Amino acid sequence: MGVMERVAPRRKKAVALAPAPAIEANRLLRGDCIAEMAKLPDGCIDMIFADPPYNLQLGGDLFRPEGGRVDAVDNDWDKFDTLSSYDRFTKAWLAQARRILKPNGTIWVIGSYHNIFRVGAALQDEGFWILNDIIWRKANPMPNFKGTRFTNAHETLIWASQGEDAKYTFNYKAMKTLNDELQMRSDWVLPICGGQERLKRNGTKAHPTQKPESLLYRVMLSCTKPGDIVLDPFFGTGTTGAVAKRLGRQWIGIEREPDYIEVAEERIAEALPLDESALAIMQTARQQPKVAFGTLVETGYLQPGSVVMDSKRRWSATVRADGSLAVGSDTGSIHKLGATLQGAPSCNGWTFWHIEKAGKLHPIDTLRQTYLLANEP
Repeated sequence: MGVMERVAPRRKKAVALAPAPAIEANRLLRGDCIAEMAKLPDGCIDMIFADPPYNLQLGGDLFRPEGGRVDAVDNDWDKFDTLSSYDRFTKAWLAQARRILKPNGTIWVIGSYHNIFRVGAALQDEGFWILNDIIWRKANPMPNFKGTRFTNAHETLIWASQGEDAKYTFNYKAMKTLNDELQMRSDWVLPICGGQERLKRNGTKAHPTQKPESLLYRVMLSCTKPGDIVLDPFFGTGTTGAVAKRLGRQWIGIEREPDYIEVAEERIAEALPLDESALAIMQTARQQPKVAFGTLVETGYLQPGSVVMDSKRRWSATVRADGSLAVGSDTGSIHKLGATLQGAPSCNGWTFWHIEKAGKLHPIDTLRQTYLLANEP
């Protein structure tokens, strides 16, 4: 059966959000994630990325067919006595995450089949509204050495908002641009962390489950803006902080393991932020500042008396001083006149009307984009 989309409810009247409390960002908090989050004020975080313990429940060492030992996750922080104790831990940190997240903020949680279904249920029980589950399909997964199961070639990310009617950030156009002008799908093919990106200490992995920066790059670019505060309650070796710094986002990390803290601090200190001009992303029309067609006329981007036409050159209209168009006795705005001429109920005048340059037609929306670029704050 296909997946059915739930019909969106009628939008409620927007309510002004209270200003978020000012907090110190770009810092690493040392300690237990639940205790440290409890010290933060309500509604102060724009996005949370959480990579909690997976509770892998490994029963002893794993070995390759030739006899070599697999460098698996056997750290104490990933061990829980029972599934119930893991559930209590999950509920406790999610409760704090929900409290400190802004009303329009979102949370991402990544996990494997060992824990993600339990975490997903806990998210819903806590009141979060799941927006997507993202499959990170690993381009170069570790093989299944025993040959008793399918190769675990993916992990799952859950993206959720504070509630069904929450107004969250989603940079749709940026994601489409990143994906060669195709809608970004919910299955992401990215390599696991390796090569020079894999951090090591004394020849061994600094962290057993270090995530690739490309994964965090896509997550942050999709749902945050420059200056937003991103919190990672399971900071590890600081992938979230390094990517946030690079993308001009603020960050807060929480970590209790001294070895990871040392690596994270060194890594983030070396991370280079992108130039501010490189942080601009493509926006949807809804996100862009409103520009009236008349503004282009009064600022000289299009002179009164100029002629615009549709893409098939069926109609030619004269631009008037007040920003209206005229075709014979028919007059109106770029939208209204376009609809009238086509006998249509509505029309997007920005894409319907064109200007001619060097024998080629260009939508008048190109003038609007030029104006926006020239008048960026």
